[in-house]
Amino acid sequence: MWPFKKRRQPETPGLVIDPAYGDPQARAFIDALDARDWRTARDILVATPDPDSRAFLMEAVQAATDLQDWIQDWVDAEPDSTLPVLVRGCHAVHWAWEARGGKRAQYTSQDQFREFARRLRIAENSLDEVVDRDPDDVTAWTWLVTSSRGRQLDPEEARARFDEVTKRHPGHVVAAEQRLQYLCPKWFGDEKQMFAFAREVTASAPDGSLLPELVAVAHVEKWLDMPRGEDDDYIQSEEVRAELLAAAEKSIFHPTFRPAYGFVPRASVFALALELAHEFEAAARVFELLGDRVSQWPWVYVGDPVEAFVRSRDWVHEHVS
Repeated sequence: MWPFKKRRQPETPGLVIDPAYGDPQARAFIDALDARDWRTARDILVATPDPDSRAFLMEAVQAATDLQDWIQDWVDAEPDSTLPVLVRGCHAVHWAWEARGGKRAQYTSQDQFREFARRLRIAENSLDEVVDRDPDDVTAWTWLVTSSRGRQLDPEEARARFDEVTKRHPGHVVAAEQRLQYLCPKWFGDEKQMFAFAREVTASAPDGSLLPELVAVAHVEKWLDMPRGEDDDYIQSEEVRAELLAAAEKSIFHPTFRPAYGFVPRASVFALALELAHEFEAAARVFELLGDRVSQWPWVYVGDPVEAFVRSRDWVHEHVS
């Protein structure tokens, strides 16, 4: 049995979650937002036009402190720009999920749901304004894909939002991740839809892409929903282990892969899934790639993220040393 389910161990001193993952540009972006220095934040975004890179950078927005308290100042200062509205909308999506919490619906209070809905309205109003003014803004469409779960949109509308992303930027990593979450059984899909989407995206992904991590996500999601005992038998089966290894070989183990900003949580999914599958040699390769960079997700699925990361890494190293 996998040890995460049995015990908790003390956090490793000095190891913390850095939302910038050591990337200087992401750190500068977070620091600018914390300092309410919208001019620097704007310049960083303008210098990051690639949709995937901008999306990874926009994920860092959630780390900004009290952004909703001052972002209107930027909106007012640059009324012809959609960038401050985009930042407000993307942050509000993260802000909404912060209010809701990470637990399933039956463990979430009505007060949490009300605040979740209020913040999601701010998010969607902002993101809708961006796509109305600039229909080709891939990042705004991507965060609308995310908010479609919280708004409980019907499958057709949720799919339409994802299509708006892919027709402008096929293979968008964050949009594909969020689409997969919509298709998970815990939200509005089922196991068949979840795996079909993950495998379709992986099959069409270029070598060295982060997209094959969707296969690992799907297997971890299924593992989480299974009864204890059956879960480990499932993920340690020969078929699942083979599929996880094949996905990693096409992605982070491929010679063309380059660990740019945003790779840490995606590589971490592989680390978690391969450790669960007892593919210790492969998992050790991922931990070597990660170093001491810890992400909130996916480790939050199995407890305190830092503790979970350390336990998994130690457990893996015990089996390869």
